[in-house]
Amino acid sequence: MQPAAGPQVGGINHLTLAVTEVERSVRFYVDALGARLHAQWDKGAYLTVGGQWLCLSHDVVSAGTDYTHIAFSVSPNDFTGLVTRLQQQGARTWKDNRSEGDSFYFLDPDDHRLELHVGDLASRLAACHAAPWAGMQFF
Repeated sequence: MQPAAGPQVGGINHLTLAVTEVERSVRFYVDALGARLHAQWDKGAYLTVGGQWLCLSHDVVSAGTDYTHIAFSVSPNDFTGLVTRLQQQGARTWKDNRSEGDSFYFLDPDDHRLELHVGDLASRLAACHAAPWAGMQFF
């Protein structure tokens, strides 16, 4: 399937996560994941994670029970060290890895579902070509 003709989005601009305590969440993203803090105010903060803009916004948090999550890229050399650091910071897991590539599925302080993942779309598609999921089609 080809993209629609005409104007296109250029990619993901930023991600915004609702958080119950801005300062606690900033510490988690900076200390546990190595995010860079750019601005912080009473009700929010702007950070970057690997060049991606992340906004933390004070709000009522309602965690879902579906598979929605944010996956962060990590190099194979850094994977174990980051997992260890997250575990030392008290990050709780929400899923075991059952897919290609190393992954660690964890919750932030507001129970947002996050993942560290070694690999990319190309490695995932290669694994799927080797063992396709039920009804899978490739384009």
